[in-house]
Amino acid sequence: MNELREGEVALPFDPGHAAADGQIVFIGRIRSPWTAREDCPKNTTQARETGKQAVLELDAAYRHGLLGLEGYSHIAILTWLDRAKRNLIIQKPRHATETKGVFAIRSPARPNPIGLHIVRLTGIDKEKGLLTLEAIDVLDGTPVIDIKPYYASTDAIPDATRPGKF
Repeated sequence: MNELREGEVALPFDPGHAAADGQIVFIGRIRSPWTAREDCPKNTTQARETGKQAVLELDAAYRHGLLGLEGYSHIAILTWLDRAKRNLIIQKPRHATETKGVFAIRSPARPNPIGLHIVRLTGIDKEKGLLTLEAIDVLDGTPVIDIKPYYASTDAIPDATRPGKF
């Protein structure tokens, strides 16, 4: 897992060992069917295609924060991709034909391995702190940093563009 693909560049240090600027608190964990990186879908669309659900288990101290979440069809979940490399600054994903800087791709390998997932919420058990998700593309046990309601009116940008597929 420490090998670099052709064209990749690693930082001369591991950001995981740098002095912390802030404090991140994990508020729960994702329970997903994916236990090995090679089996995990590369995005939420692929995860949905498997038909396999996932559950977000919220720690007891944060369960009151679910008040008012009922009725939302989708949520944004921020995760800490705890098993990802943190020192790759230029990468060549398996499916790519060219290298790209870490900030031009959505790879989990990044200086701060924060995942952003927009997912369909299919159930809420506030007492147990369980959010049932249609699907998600993270490994079982992935820590959760935050949950936010998804607002199609402000979060979706219909005229957003990106360069051609790689």
